[in-house]
Amino acid sequence: MTSVNDTKISGENEGNDNNKLVQQLVPEVLLKRRHDMDEMKARRAAQAFANPRGNRKIAASTKNALVKVHRPEKFVIEGRRRRNTDIRYQRVLRKGMQKRASDRVQVQQKTVKGSTDAGGEEITKTYASNSIGAKVVFAVRIRNNNAVPRNVQRVMKHLRLKHLYHGVFLKYNDSTRKMLHLVEPFVVYGILSKSTISDLIHRRGHGKVDGERVPLNNNIIVEKALEEETGIICIEDLVHEICTVGKNFTKAANFLWPFHLTAPKTKFQKFTLRIHDTREDYGDKGEEMEEYLSSML
Repeated sequence: MTSVNDTKISGENEGNDNNKLVQQLVPEVLLKRRHDMDEMKARRAAQAFANPRGNRKIAASTKNALVKVHRPEKFVIEGRRRRNTDIRYQRVLRKGMQKRASDRVQVQQKTVKGSTDAGGEEITKTYASNSIGAKVVFAVRIRNNNAVPRNVQRVMKHLRLKHLYHGVFLKYNDSTRKMLHLVEPFVVYGILSKSTISDLIHRRGHGKVDGERVPLNNNIIVEKALEEETGIICIEDLVHEICTVGKNFTKAANFLWPFHLTAPKTKFQKFTLRIHDTREDYGDKGEEMEEYLSSML
């Protein structure tokens, strides 16, 4: 016969065995996950203690950031490029563009790929290769601030082209043409048709309202900002004022925030296919600017 003490001992042994079975049923994946969660909480607590203002992302990025090594050759190349740009700026400031710029409209012909007429011959398109005679041009910045002297940066700031791939409308007169010649290696500009200007403003247009960038979703924004001074009450009036270069062109152009455009070449084309901009991809493009702008919308 078994005594009471024996039954208690046997009951305790059975309970211990059951506890061991319960502990063994916890998956190892859950235990590892709990361990990782504890480590993450401890790491976040340490970051919060080290950065009481909440700059956790900055601390994590600085911790995992790689050390960048700048070779001396890079500084030499940038210095030489800055010196050459400064020399060109001073030469254009004194003597003008000389051979590259012309005071007459230059007409060129270009074959349209994949298009033929009724006789099966390729269609040739005639266009003006410069902006002589135009009232307004659209300028886009295509170079960054690397190795750019201060005088060039000052002109770019005056033209409101502070950042890469920003575009603005400019009244094409003698002073504006002189400034575009001074910074020509860093910009591309040309003539746009009324339909292209309308499409550009409707798709990428933003206005300056109380110093903030506001998308032009409706005519109410334009009416509140420009009706009192200029009488412009809708986007179509704004497009007409830009195309015809009316008396309120300056106010209308300043109301438009610089257009944020995309790069004409993607990162895949640049780094994988090695397709870069050529020497002819800057400066005055004339009526060919529409084709160039279509790749940036």
